[in-house]
Amino acid sequence: MPEFLTEDQIDQFRRDGFLTPFDGVTPAVARDCVDRIEAYEARVGEDVSRQIRVRAALAFEWVVAIARSPNVIGAMRDLMGPDIMIYLSAIWSKRPGGGAFVSWHQDGAYYAFDRHDGLTVWVALTDATPEMGCITVLPGSHLDPIRAHDETFDSDNLLSRGQSITGIDKSNAVEMPLTAGQFSIHHELAVHGSGPNLSDLRRIGFSLSCVPAGTRVVEGPRSGVLVCGDPGHWETDPEPRFDFDPVSMAALENVQTAYRDPAFRNEVERRAAERR
Repeated sequence: MPEFLTEDQIDQFRRDGFLTPFDGVTPAVARDCVDRIEAYEARVGEDVSRQIRVRAALAFEWVVAIARSPNVIGAMRDLMGPDIMIYLSAIWSKRPGGGAFVSWHQDGAYYAFDRHDGLTVWVALTDATPEMGCITVLPGSHLDPIRAHDETFDSDNLLSRGQSITGIDKSNAVEMPLTAGQFSIHHELAVHGSGPNLSDLRRIGFSLSCVPAGTRVVEGPRSGVLVCGDPGHWETDPEPRFDFDPVSMAALENVQTAYRDPAFRNEVERRAAERR
């Protein structure tokens, strides 16, 4: 029996590759997370998304706390089973009136896994309306083969390599607006993207790229944060006891150092691409 989702919602996810919206945390909790992000940005003088990439769950203790909140963890267990790892986690910021966008892509296109049955939970810390550049997804696109991605390195593209799928038919695209504290879910192979923030308010959210612990990493880091259950073959990252816990930040620096190494990243992504 499902823990949080209905059987119809589970069937819908299998068919369409996404579900939205769900209540995750209260607006007050979401606002507190934004306050912590902005306090960090004021201290370092740079946008959080430029400073902490790949594994925000190792920097902010509230990322893991929200991942384990009843509705979020319940939805993940309904779709992936009892043993779940957070592989990647990122904060996505779009300043008001800026040009930042996310091109059409598939999260799992560069994952070097032995299977593609993971998902991404996207949690809104502020409202994310169409005007503010909410996520747009192509229903059923997760059922198709992995698509070719061009690497544009566009400076306004929030993706690290500006990876982009061209020739998208957007006639059936579905927008996924959220209010602060709500979350959406999409399959790791669902084609999705988001436009610039045309409003006068900042848009902030964070993503949790999660996989069943039975998924095997065949190239690259084999560690992640254990959300629940048994980690299986995975190494478990240290969870922050508080924001910027030195122990978890050391683990984050090790991962980000590897991620910044072009030779390492290119080899991992090349081998992942060969398995498409």
